[in-house]
Amino acid sequence: MRATKPFLRVLAGETVWPPPLWLMRQAGRYLPEYRAVRATVPDFISLCTTPELAAEVTLQPIRRFGFDAAILFSDILVVPWALGQGLTFVEGEGPRLPPIRDAAGLAALRPERLAEAVAPVMDTVRRVRSSLDAKTALIGFAGAPFTVACYMVEGQGSRDFAVVRAMAYSQPEVFAALIAMLTDATIDYLAGQIEAGAEAVMLFDSWAGILSPSLFAAHVLQPTARIFGTLRLRYPHIPLIGFPRLAGTALGDYARIGLNAVALDTGVDPAFAARLAPIQIALQGNLDPMALVAGGAAQRAETAKILVAMHGRPITQLNEGLAAFK
Repeated sequence: MRATKPFLRVLAGETVWPPPLWLMRQAGRYLPEYRAVRATVPDFISLCTTPELAAEVTLQPIRRFGFDAAILFSDILVVPWALGQGLTFVEGEGPRLPPIRDAAGLAALRPERLAEAVAPVMDTVRRVRSSLDAKTALIGFAGAPFTVACYMVEGQGSRDFAVVRAMAYSQPEVFAALIAMLTDATIDYLAGQIEAGAEAVMLFDSWAGILSPSLFAAHVLQPTARIFGTLRLRYPHIPLIGFPRLAGTALGDYARIGLNAVALDTGVDPAFAARLAPIQIALQGNLDPMALVAGGAAQRAETAKILVAMHGRPITQLNEGLAAFK
């Protein structure tokens, strides 16, 4: 059946004007109504797993800006939390997890906990889908296995995730087993979101670009291809989006692993990306958030450059920025 929502039409390979808009970081500290909701819960994970509140903050940007797609409010670390790894968020510093550095740490995870633990997320998806109008699509998402593994092994954020990369070389069997477990969990997690009403799903691989070519192939391309391939077989009508941040020239290989759209980070020349990706693959533009903050002529000029570079191919949102373009 032909898609009617502008966002889904683009993911089906159509060129739509004007391009549908959404923000990759739609809910957050920039909205006062979000801050008001956040103040009612003791911690961030409680917000992610309280369906009525998570649905509310998912919908807030839609009410305020009228975007063409809503993205589920959650976090990429819900999956390790659901697998039994401890998770806290330190104000101003980010996530903290007890690091997994060996086979014993991996064995302590409990994949059988996943479905029950993420049930509130599925409830959020159902609530949001039932609240959206006939023109607004709902995007589900998960962290890609490698990026999620970065936090699970390092125990927190890092500039270069040196411990993770060293583990991939020094304990390849253990690291590969962790990636395999996360791949299976991610398939189940995204399938659950689709069953609950997500109309497209997206993988965020925020740290893909720190890997060597061989590790990129093993821990980004292969698991992503398996996730997307499995979902494609189960749900052939659901569009699939990937975000391989800082992938550089590997973007061309990534764009050929069975997805509908590639999201670009701000460091990618959109004209370069348009040459690398097959013409039927939609590109999600990469407006620098600081251009959005500056507004005015800077925002208009940077937006125009993206539109010119992607002229004639499917294009959705102007990445981590762009609330309006006039």
